[in-house]
Amino acid sequence: MIDFLKLWSRALRIDQWTKNGVVMLAWFFSVADSSQRDIVRGWESFLMAFAMAASFSFVSSAFYLLNDVADYESDRLHPVKRHRPIAAGLIHRFTAVRVSLVCFALGSFYPAMVVMFSPRRTPAYATIIAYVVMQCLYTAFLKRVPYLDVATLAAGFVLRAIAGAAIITAYISPWLLVCTFTLSLFLALCKRKCEMENSPETREVLKHYHPVLLRLLIVAAGAGAGGEYLVYTLNSQMGARFTWLWATSVFVFMGIARYAHLAFRGDAAAERPEKLLLSDRWLWAAIAGYAIAAVLSVAAGM
Repeated sequence: MIDFLKLWSRALRIDQWTKNGVVMLAWFFSVADSSQRDIVRGWESFLMAFAMAASFSFVSSAFYLLNDVADYESDRLHPVKRHRPIAAGLIHRFTAVRVSLVCFALGSFYPAMVVMFSPRRTPAYATIIAYVVMQCLYTAFLKRVPYLDVATLAAGFVLRAIAGAAIITAYISPWLLVCTFTLSLFLALCKRKCEMENSPETREVLKHYHPVLLRLLIVAAGAGAGGEYLVYTLNSQMGARFTWLWATSVFVFMGIARYAHLAFRGDAAAERPEKLLLSDRWLWAAIAGYAIAAVLSVAAGM
């Protein structure tokens, strides 16, 4: 039974569900916003946002399965991907397709039910549908188009953030959405750079990336993400209320600089952002510093 669960955990890539924590952004930044305090009062809004993150997790797993089924023949010849459960023959392709349909059903059930009882939350359902359409296009051909593939992945995180705000009818700053896009783009570009240097055979699209342009885009995306977050802390309603919120940007820049350092060093760990963020002590220090600075900034503005 344990082996069975481990097998499906790998196939569904449950370790990557942490990416859907972006859905919680709107709830997180609304907690300290006095103009939205009624929206996030109690546990209801938190549970609604958390359930939306779970919906995105199921939909994401459905596409992981479909991607592995679509790439079955090429994955079997790949030195790394041939060990994936579907490519290795440990999970039959028809079984994977059936499970992916179940994941789709589970992922769409919650937002659909919410819309039925609360039509004003329709944008949340529309957002997850837009995410499904975008993932279909990605699976079909966008993942083979250089630069557009990482832009599509980054746009997926923006849709997650929008869905998190829509499900609790909260306001989310455009600056925060732009920052989400550029930060996600920065991480995706770093991932491509390390893959191109350490395991170029893992993706066909890597042959079409230019090393110099890739480095320039990483620097631009990293600087842009940090700068956009700083503007958010200075010009948003949150920034106006908590005048020391800008201090948290120091740790944002620190985290970006650390990740860029690992990527430019060619560290293979940078190929898995979801794992590196939980294992690198300097990134942990940046996250801890950000949390402490955020709490102190909010406390000073109370």
